[in-house]
Amino acid sequence: MRILNQVKTAGLLGLLSGLIVLASYYLVGNESGLYLGLAIAAFMSFSSWYYSDQAALASFRAQPLAPEASPDLYRTIERLSDRAGLPMPKVFVAPLDTPNAFATGRDPDHATIAVTQGLLNSLSSEEIEAVIAHELTHIRNRDTLIQAVAGTLAGGITFLGRILTLGALYGPFSGRPGQRGNNPLVLFFLIIGAPLSAGLIQMAISRTREYAADLGAVGITGDPLALASALQKLEGLSHKFPMRANPAMVPLLTVNPLSKKGLMALFMTHPPTEERIRRLQALAQEKQQETQNTPALAA
Repeated sequence: MRILNQVKTAGLLGLLSGLIVLASYYLVGNESGLYLGLAIAAFMSFSSWYYSDQAALASFRAQPLAPEASPDLYRTIERLSDRAGLPMPKVFVAPLDTPNAFATGRDPDHATIAVTQGLLNSLSSEEIEAVIAHELTHIRNRDTLIQAVAGTLAGGITFLGRILTLGALYGPFSGRPGQRGNNPLVLFFLIIGAPLSAGLIQMAISRTREYAADLGAVGITGDPLALASALQKLEGLSHKFPMRANPAMVPLLTVNPLSKKGLMALFMTHPPTEERIRRLQALAQEKQQETQNTPALAA
């Protein structure tokens, strides 16, 4: 399953890069656009890889948390990082009432875990451990890099779509030496369909990674019900304390705090919380049955 998810993620990232190349090719009108698109995709991928943590932390106004300010939290993260086989990440806190958390950073050696003040105030120690383990799994699986690259590429596609829109409104793209004629269907797709497709692909990548992070968290803590309880609280309290978040950064969060009604359901960055909880509860039952059957097998 892990390999299948990695292949699926790589394929979706490839589609995003392909859309950028196609848009650049059509914008320039000849083969030079292919090279321009590849250069844009490479530049965006490198920029998001190197600077994604700064953008995410600034978006949520997160600040470094000193060890003496929250020694229990630091000890928890150190212990769980050791279990996960990861170096100790930097720890930040965001001054938000909505309980949530996220991980960011270009690799495990440059990773950061940020929690909101609402999470520290609302969850039990076991639930906080489960959420931290979930975010550590994102770091171990390098989901922080994947999500940053996907978001940046999707944003680039939207930007190119806007340029094409202006060109279609104020002047044709054809007519320059070496440039191919316009195809209205391709132009329509690049202006409307490509940005929409990019958004849907970005969300699909995020949803694919969340189930894996839930499973990894259980492997670290051994307590699926603690994560199920944490997710239930995060989901409920996100309605009581709404978060004004940059939609581009929402895939990083443990639970999506934005609306999931109507058309917004198409752009869900996370699987339904109810389904995540159901899977965790089923996993807890499996673990309980294995525990009960072990003495019988030994006998």
